[in-house]
Amino acid sequence: MGKRDDLIAKYAEDLQAKCKVTPDMDLLTKVTIGCGPTIYSDDASTVAASDSEELARVKANFLIKKLGLPDGPALDAGINAAIETYGRSERNKYRAVFYYLLVKHFGKESVYA
Repeated sequence: MGKRDDLIAKYAEDLQAKCKVTPDMDLLTKVTIGCGPTIYSDDASTVAASDSEELARVKANFLIKKLGLPDGPALDAGINAAIETYGRSERNKYRAVFYYLLVKHFGKESVYA
């Protein structure tokens, strides 16, 4: 297995253990690939859920640009739901897992079809 496969396995474990979600491995793989090289950087591979600027970037660059969602309060609610699912006290929220939770929350799996 390559490094990306190892990371995908780690993300699947996070989804099961911390989020209590059974991952769709095909979708998780596609979301992880969509994150690009950020998954290999210690800093960029995680989402700082307590940083409002970071969450604004997730909203603008992922939810609006990538998933094509219209801006509005529903996006903030979705981000909060993903934070709650992952666990507010969980310090390391992997970007790929966080994005996977957002894709599932908004029902935008078709973006990765």
